[in-house]
Amino acid sequence: MDINQLEAFSAVMTIGSVTGAGRSLGRSQPAVSKAIQDLESELGYALFDRNGPRVTPTDKAFLLYEEVERSLVGLRTIRERAAEIGRDEQQPIHLVATPALASTIAPMALKLVEAQGLPEHIHLRSASAEQVVHSVLHRTVSLGLTSLPIAHRGLDLHWIGEAPCVAVVRADSRLADCDVVTADMLHGQRIITMSNRYRLRQRIDSALGNGSALDVAIETNTSFNAIMAAHAGLGVALVEPMTALGMPIAGLAVKPLAVNIPFYFGVVTPYGKPIDGVTQAMIAALESAARNILHGFVKRDAEQHDDLL
Repeated sequence: MDINQLEAFSAVMTIGSVTGAGRSLGRSQPAVSKAIQDLESELGYALFDRNGPRVTPTDKAFLLYEEVERSLVGLRTIRERAAEIGRDEQQPIHLVATPALASTIAPMALKLVEAQGLPEHIHLRSASAEQVVHSVLHRTVSLGLTSLPIAHRGLDLHWIGEAPCVAVVRADSRLADCDVVTADMLHGQRIITMSNRYRLRQRIDSALGNGSALDVAIETNTSFNAIMAAHAGLGVALVEPMTALGMPIAGLAVKPLAVNIPFYFGVVTPYGKPIDGVTQAMIAALESAARNILHGFVKRDAEQHDDLL
């Protein structure tokens, strides 16, 4: 398979039609169709069900798409870097982070580093914690920010940040007037929290009675979703503090919890890869940004990873 086939496949997956993909790529519709057919022939299975000009991806196409898109991002990065080297430009920053971190401390850290001279290009992408780890392991990014655990070989963990989780409620809720929210206060409340039971959700359940005392009405994959559900009056959001404090929303109150439920996150780079000056500055700036946003922020050594969890 070649890059023309992969680009055609990615475009059709994204746009939903061969004609639209051809228009986007600057190719003819027959050329895109042939690229897809050649790719299917090489793979030995169909990627799309055809129905006139429209196509429907098969289950196998969805499985393949994630890998193809990652590869294309890597190839585009190589192209861009090759051109930058020719222009004697500074190496760009490639930063991937979970949504909570990408939308809060990452932009603030970039602003702090700006005075030292940012590269011409900055790539900031949000992804799930598992995808962040994958990107750093495969060296398609130079810096990653993700929640713990991150005990993978192939990563250099530089430091761990810790801060207590919070409850987010509507400003007109009776809980908004409390100094702290206790476990008893959560009884009878509709709870909105995270769905991934291998990360923060596990600590929330453990601290508040393994979920038996809570009416978890809504589970979601991002803190922002949980907070906006609380804003709509659907319940009390129990979330990490980064999104709640770094993206304040009118009409909501962020309250500390009586029981400490730590949120842990870490800064990682590919194992053994030399760290340039800009990346080193970013690692330090991320700590400063976290301290500016988070109440009760504590910096932990990377060696404490297993003990903390």
